[in-house]
Amino acid sequence: MALKWGVAGAGRISHDFVTAVQTFPETDHKFFAVAGRNKENVEKFAKEHNIPKPYYDYLHLAEDTDVDIVYIGNLNTQHFECTKLMLEHGKHVLCEKPFTMNEKQTSRLVTIAREKKLFLMEAVWSRCFPAYLEARKIIDSGAIGDVLFASVHFGHALQHVDRLRSMDMGGGAILDLGIYILQFQQYVFRGLKPIKIAVNGHKNSWGTDESAGAVITYPGGKMAVVSTSARVTLPNEGIIVGTKGTLKLPTFWCPTKLITADKTLEWSLPESAVPFFHTNSAGLSYQAEEVRQCIKRGEIECKHMTHEESIELARLMDTMRKEVGVIFPEDSQEF
Repeated sequence: MALKWGVAGAGRISHDFVTAVQTFPETDHKFFAVAGRNKENVEKFAKEHNIPKPYYDYLHLAEDTDVDIVYIGNLNTQHFECTKLMLEHGKHVLCEKPFTMNEKQTSRLVTIAREKKLFLMEAVWSRCFPAYLEARKIIDSGAIGDVLFASVHFGHALQHVDRLRSMDMGGGAILDLGIYILQFQQYVFRGLKPIKIAVNGHKNSWGTDESAGAVITYPGGKMAVVSTSARVTLPNEGIIVGTKGTLKLPTFWCPTKLITADKTLEWSLPESAVPFFHTNSAGLSYQAEEVRQCIKRGEIECKHMTHEESIELARLMDTMRKEVGVIFPEDSQEF
């Protein structure tokens, strides 16, 4: 039976997500509704993607009985309230990263999902790519020995983009790009908790972070060095170093290639006649299918990106923002 999707937000990432998922047959995934606050954009989106029901507020989407799960692809500052609304109306949720603005909001959503026994996942699509799954197998097999070091850097010149620099939109390099570097090192050292985090960074004239970096120390002599920038393009490669070998993931946030000491593994992305806005967005289909399989099994979280990992990820971003000096109004919110 098809997983019945609704979409919250009619922007570029939602376009890419729907386009990627529509590479599957409608017997597996089908879109029934899209909601947003701009009537013209929503109607255009619905028409382009052959989605039968356009809504101009999120409540109508939450109340739609044809929808099983909602993909949330609106602004960072809207994620918490929109996800909460969907959960409270009995909908499963796949919410774009960053899940919320901070750890408190993320923990609250996890609590609601668990109470209602609904599936909830932060859309860290990287985790569902075949290259990540293969890297995990190699690490766990001991083939590269004891993994002691991870290095990852992610940057693009994006200071001209309002969404990246605006406090009101939950902007900044840490929430938009930094989440990728933090989830990468978290994946490498999965199951371990940091014992020390040293952070540095810079703010722009709008008060959001334009760059940040951290050295994250783990037990057993393990360490991650990470950096992000919304001002310049960085190497954008993830490196995993063990006592017996090294793994490299070019385009680490959506990799189609994994480089080992003796070979290079490559994967082809699903093909679509509709163009995408972002790099390798066809790979968004991997997480959508993972979600379908999880819900089919009656699970409320994905083993590749668990609730606890989302909470920890939010905590790491909170730590980096605090050190750089970026505070959002949501940080004073209490539940």
